[in-house]
Amino acid sequence: MLKNPKYVYGEEDLYLPAHLNFGSFMLNNLWMNKDKVTLINGSTHEKLTCGEIAQEAMNIAVSLRNIGLKKGEVVAVCSENRREFWGTVIGIVCAGGVVTTINPGYTKDELKHVMSISKPKYVFCSPNTYNTCGKTLKSVSSVNKIIVYGDAYIKEKNTLSYNDLAKVNTKGEMFKKIDLEEFEVVEVNGQTDTLFILYSSGTTGLPKGVMLTHLNVLVSCCLEPTMQSEAVNLTITPWYHTMGLIGTLRGLSTALKVVFLPKFETESYLNTIERYKVNLLIVVPPVLVALCKYKSNHDLSSVNVIYSGAAPLHGDTIKDVHKRFPKLLSVLQGYGMTEVTLAVTRDVQSTAHLAKPGGVGFVVKNAVVKVVDIHTREPLGPNQPGEICAKGVIIMKGYMGKDKGDDFDEEGFFKTGDIGYYDENKYFFIVDRLKELIKYKAYQVPPMELEAVLLQHPAVRDVGVVGLPHASAGEVPLAFIVLQPNTNATEKELQQFVAERLSNPKHLRGGVRFVKEIPKNPSGKILRKRLREMVKTKKSKL
Repeated sequence: MLKNPKYVYGEEDLYLPAHLNFGSFMLNNLWMNKDKVTLINGSTHEKLTCGEIAQEAMNIAVSLRNIGLKKGEVVAVCSENRREFWGTVIGIVCAGGVVTTINPGYTKDELKHVMSISKPKYVFCSPNTYNTCGKTLKSVSSVNKIIVYGDAYIKEKNTLSYNDLAKVNTKGEMFKKIDLEEFEVVEVNGQTDTLFILYSSGTTGLPKGVMLTHLNVLVSCCLEPTMQSEAVNLTITPWYHTMGLIGTLRGLSTALKVVFLPKFETESYLNTIERYKVNLLIVVPPVLVALCKYKSNHDLSSVNVIYSGAAPLHGDTIKDVHKRFPKLLSVLQGYGMTEVTLAVTRDVQSTAHLAKPGGVGFVVKNAVVKVVDIHTREPLGPNQPGEICAKGVIIMKGYMGKDKGDDFDEEGFFKTGDIGYYDENKYFFIVDRLKELIKYKAYQVPPMELEAVLLQHPAVRDVGVVGLPHASAGEVPLAFIVLQPNTNATEKELQQFVAERLSNPKHLRGGVRFVKEIPKNPSGKILRKRLREMVKTKKSKL
């Protein structure tokens, strides 16, 4: 068989452990670096070594088997970022369980929806989650026991203390230790056994349960790392989300030093960079925009690399980022989603000199990507935008309870629903979500392009663009705008700002609405379905 010249193929020289068991992979790597500090809480300054995470994971694994967990049963983790998270996740995997990570900010109905997909037998949660969601968690018929983190000992039926299972005291110090040589990870079939059930972002509908295998995640962890080995790396992405979960596991597997913050707050974030002399930032575009527009005298000279994901960065924004961080060498980007185990194209350190403004890098190893016409489904060549479709060992096993035929084509390519293209050098660029393109007359207007331009206005702090239904044109672009503090801008001024920079179909014929915030998911993606709901409400005023 001959390769299709219009497909883009990633390199193939990737080395994986023969056992294809992610629990064994993580435990061995952590134990090999057991004296190294790998996680630092930027708020509390608490430190965790690789050995502490590995020890806690083995204790949790043994305790879970003792209370009845069987291979293949699902265990949920519903918590904000905190020290117990990684001992829990790796412990569940070592015990043969399937991990599902759940957003603690879900509403009651959202929580019931995702748990009806994964049907967890046990749930690990923080005291905050237990206080706000405990009744809902207990109401799910599949749940046998709830295990609560922290010092508080909750004496309620079918509720256990994490510290008891992990054999740690209230200070996090272990009083029972298992040696790696006497511990055995439960065997799995890494190619087919599910490791994680994660939830799609739900930007256009209810979240779906994405099944990732041991092989999927092992491949992602064995790709060239995003974080730097001899550097201090800073992340703020929630660990229950793919970007935070897989990204941090990749760092832990090579004992990188990762400083994390439970949430983003500009002053605290900049203080953390200054205090820990952070070298690499992992962020989403709204964070970079906020940092560039925030005036302060923090010493940011330690930062030399920024890795941005979730949405493309506009070239002008990248210029502003370089001004904000004086010693910055490169801004790297990537493109992916839960269904492709984090990233399918990306810039990396070895190809940083080839990165292009607004681009999202080259195809990762052991993956194939094609761009197809959205109507004919025929493959397209360079510089021809179409739907991106991906195939390879990083692609999910499938959605829970859903036939694969709906989401994969006849060649086995996953249909991402994203519009993009590649250039003559096989470097990729993203245009927008297929379902989010604004249909203005015969034109398809990408909201992300308008947002990138509007963010260049000095008074604009954040923005989201959607189509406003129009009787004759179909849809016209409408912008929701969050203004910078102590600034002012009129609707007409912002419409003119766009008109001077973009072609006629992309003008803000739907107008401008001023709002307090733009609804987003944990990875920073705009929830346009919420914006479309807001379209129906009365026009906002300053």
